[in-house]
Amino acid sequence: MAALCWGLSGGIGGLLMADGWDPFVVSFYRGAIGLLFVLVWLVVRPRGSGLSDRRLWFWSAIAGLGVAGNFAFYFVSIAEASVAVAATLMYCAPVFVYLVSFALRLERPTLGKWAAIAMVMVGVVLLTRVYETGAGSVTLIGAGAGLLSGLSYAVFIFGFKYAAPHGTPQAILVVAFAALVSILIWPGDAGQVIGVLSTPSWPLFAVLGVLGAGLSFIFYIVGLNHTAPAVASIVAMVEPVTASLFGVVVLHESLVAMQLLGMGLILVTVTALSVVSRPRLA
Repeated sequence: MAALCWGLSGGIGGLLMADGWDPFVVSFYRGAIGLLFVLVWLVVRPRGSGLSDRRLWFWSAIAGLGVAGNFAFYFVSIAEASVAVAATLMYCAPVFVYLVSFALRLERPTLGKWAAIAMVMVGVVLLTRVYETGAGSVTLIGAGAGLLSGLSYAVFIFGFKYAAPHGTPQAILVVAFAALVSILIWPGDAGQVIGVLSTPSWPLFAVLGVLGAGLSFIFYIVGLNHTAPAVASIVAMVEPVTASLFGVVVLHESLVAMQLLGMGLILVTVTALSVVSRPRLA
């Protein structure tokens, strides 16, 4: 359910930006509505929150920085490329997790893991079509923002991982989303931020926040508590697939054969990498 919600939120964000809404404003409202949801969750289940622990605040703020970058760069990538490309590039996040884990000696590099990372890089090249001069479908900003959204998600993963021993998931998410709102209020267009409150498009903003940051993160935490990591990794493929189908069917986006091949390489390789190795990173 979480992956399905995230996939749909990419398409809804694409609709809003096609109507002229700034990516940072869309990201801000996605996080702000998510903050309301996790606040209610914390009020309903306040026991053992850990909010008195400074370590929880520090690592949760790092997680918030990561999710702020993830939301913002994801929507910038959609605006500059397409929903399908942005969602697939964001799915490269586990590769960044492994690279950081290699650097911090949290994970032992092997030939198989390096080969998987190389395959993902090949997939990125095919998906973004950087080998074609004037391909026109994906700009450098779109490709870069998509990869940065994946890197930002990796920051969120590490922040959440190190905050988890010091408090409850709902407390961590409250601090993380509060940090997100504090960060994304600045780069967005002030006029648009206020204008959302009276625009006919507000139902789309509400649905985006509910699906993209409210219910989805609650589903995600509950799901991880009752699902094996390998299964969760496979199910997560629903997100880029759903987002891509939304982009093609609703937004009338298109992908050429080589881009579909690149998407397939990324999805299959990242999922296989997660299935084989993710338990050691949990």
